[in-house]
Amino acid sequence: MRLKDIYRFVVKKGIEKDPRSKTEIAKQLSAAKNEFRKLKGVDARCYDKERFLNPYADTRILYGDPEKDVKTIMVGIDMEGPELLAADRLNEKGKDIDLVMAHHPEGAAYAFFYDVMHLQEAALAKLGIPLEVGKELLKERMGEVERAVAPANHLRSVDIARLLDIPFMCAHTPADNQVNNYLQKLFDARKAKTLVDIVNILKNIPEYTDAMKKNAPPRILIGETKKKAGRIFVDMTGGTEGPKRIFPRLSQAGVGTIVAMHLSEEHFKNAKTEMINVVIAGHIASDTLGLNLLLDGLEKKEKMRIIPCSGFVRIRRYPATQIR
Repeated sequence: MRLKDIYRFVVKKGIEKDPRSKTEIAKQLSAAKNEFRKLKGVDARCYDKERFLNPYADTRILYGDPEKDVKTIMVGIDMEGPELLAADRLNEKGKDIDLVMAHHPEGAAYAFFYDVMHLQEAALAKLGIPLEVGKELLKERMGEVERAVAPANHLRSVDIARLLDIPFMCAHTPADNQVNNYLQKLFDARKAKTLVDIVNILKNIPEYTDAMKKNAPPRILIGETKKKAGRIFVDMTGGTEGPKRIFPRLSQAGVGTIVAMHLSEEHFKNAKTEMINVVIAGHIASDTLGLNLLLDGLEKKEKMRIIPCSGFVRIRRYPATQIR
């Protein structure tokens, strides 16, 4: 499969599990085209035209010929200089790695990744929180994230990929959409009544079982084991943690428990004030589940050799047909 086909597949699968409607996503893509038409000179030349077809600023081909045929992918959660050097070393040993795929965004995809946080507006609207309220709260939080990201040396890892001539891409929100959708449907179907029910469901998912063996189990952050879960909100997509001031609105919307990958100290304090239960599933295990769901679809289309790295563990949910 060509690199560009893998990239397009990842974007397509992200859209399939996006909390927004196809119409909402189409409006975003159309708005990018309209924005571009108004630009001239250097602004037009530098515009990221991937925004015409891809609604996820944190998912891009970072380096490499889009026409390159890919049979072996080295996949990991954080793929930076050390991992790219490891890929180059493995190639010297005959592993023939055609592509390095990161989950967390790098390069230009990291510089603008906060743009995907708009997705959270739709997720909140599904809970009954007015869209305009969500937009206003997200605007403040997106500003915080933008300011935090701006000083970073975004291109370090991409420059190494270029120097080593290793094709490099990242797949962030499409994978997060997969895990968010998967877990929300699972909790809705199982009708978990207490916090311990939620934790037990997570523990029996292979990625979280593996994390338990590595001392990173799912755990209750706020609440007690036998406390009623109430309405469960899986909050695992949209770039990063949402607004710190959202918790009163979530409480008013009837959310009893949030299931998240992680939670900052400030978010923790705000959730506790509103007496909302929080279950932490685990960051790397959740990212791994999202990537595995993406790769399952990819390997059903084309036989691939996957080399796991950087916290990622390949777990398949279908009969293995991958290259050995």
